[in-house]
Amino acid sequence: MERDAGVAGKTVQCFSGLSESVVPVRVGEKVVAYLQTGQVMMRPPTEKGYRAALAQLEKWKATVDVSLLRAAYFETRVLPKTRYDAALRLLASFAQHLSLLSNELMIKTATAEPPAAVKARAYIAEHLGELLTLEQVARAANMSAFYFCKVFKAATGLTFTNYVARARIEKTKQLLLNPHVRISEAAYEAGFQSLSQFNRVFRRVAGESPSTYREHLHGSTASLRPSHPMAFAA
Repeated sequence: MERDAGVAGKTVQCFSGLSESVVPVRVGEKVVAYLQTGQVMMRPPTEKGYRAALAQLEKWKATVDVSLLRAAYFETRVLPKTRYDAALRLLASFAQHLSLLSNELMIKTATAEPPAAVKARAYIAEHLGELLTLEQVARAANMSAFYFCKVFKAATGLTFTNYVARARIEKTKQLLLNPHVRISEAAYEAGFQSLSQFNRVFRRVAGESPSTYREHLHGSTASLRPSHPMAFAA
């Protein structure tokens, strides 16, 4: 499941009809964790299904307590596919929020940072929606551009360009938490100068396209309307 989860997650169903899903949590391009559902059935258990599962276990020569197996099979929680899909959208939303928080930690000010790096971070955050240049931020930190590059990379672990790109992507993600904000509006407000540049950087940092990210975050358009609240599993 984890190998095939990709960006959108993966659902598998075992021989006995139990379904289970995993959704990845990403930090930049890397998957750092998975959110996993429990095992449920999407249709009520039947005698025919139970006998088929029991036959498969016998074929595998598995040692089972038939009475316990029967009780467990028929007491398994049943979740209709529509509710299961809604629960997966909710799980995907949690994964996106965890990814957002994880990425924010990467650009958070460290207590032992040099004052120049702290000044640079503050200046970048304040002017993120504007055109930022290395020379401009270096002047704000009272350093030469050459020395600033070395100090900033040592303090943040990122080059100036990568740091700004990641900060803008996280700003865009925060704006897209509002389902009524358009992707292009969020991109320009975060400081991207063109949509082609934004799409390229977003895919590199987030591991997926902006539209796919938004779909995972909010689901279909219909599910966002106030008159159609999204159901989810308790």
